[in-house]
Amino acid sequence: MAVVRTAPGESVTFRALGLLDAFDGQHRVLSLTQISRRTGVPLATAQRRLRDLVDGRLLAQRADGLYEIGTRMWRLGLLTRPTSMREAALPHLQDLVARTGHTVHLAVPDGHAALIVDRLAGSRTLPTRHLPGARLPLYCTAVGMALLAFADPATQDAVLEAMVPHTPFTVTDPALVRAQLTKTRRTRLAESRQQHRLGRASVAVPVFGSDGEVSAAIAVIGPLDRNLGAHVESMRACATAVAHAVGVLEQEWFED
Repeated sequence: MAVVRTAPGESVTFRALGLLDAFDGQHRVLSLTQISRRTGVPLATAQRRLRDLVDGRLLAQRADGLYEIGTRMWRLGLLTRPTSMREAALPHLQDLVARTGHTVHLAVPDGHAALIVDRLAGSRTLPTRHLPGARLPLYCTAVGMALLAFADPATQDAVLEAMVPHTPFTVTDPALVRAQLTKTRRTRLAESRQQHRLGRASVAVPVFGSDGEVSAAIAVIGPLDRNLGAHVESMRACATAVAHAVGVLEQEWFED
């Protein structure tokens, strides 16, 4: 008898896990009604699925009935590669902030976005509004462009087909963005000026893993009137140090 496989998005597990997408940096604690509204899942169905997530400790239900991320999620999250990368990269990112005085982002690819793994603020600019865990567009931020330039063609096509402007300066012409990606691959440097946020500029460099693939990107963010390009060599040195630190950490995993 042929086995009928359920598409991932239709399975009971995926439907339950879909409720976790209701939570983000601005919505850390939610009611049943809020979760239902933010996910489009009917109240009764959401309540059943939330019960399973609470039983599995992926979510926790507080005494007031509200839901928040559970301890099991936190424990498993500590085992993820971005978390390990963040720990390995932290001393080098701190050195980069000390050299430049500007805010620094470390980001990794996350589907069609850049996931901020760490953000360290500097003394010469206002902190960015994006905390670790936030997702940034790949096509209009320097850190995103540094990742997108080395992404597979299918990912690049999908991202370029879904571009929307974030400011009047956002480049959404696919031909122009492809030209920027080509330049970034050649120079291993990405730049953005007011494309994602007015009054802000950023430069980014890729971090290459031991397999030669780009595993992350490091960006320096500052006001438009600052010469961020003066810090490129420091950024490249930081990227090399981060790649080495992550490589050593991963080697320790295999040895264990």
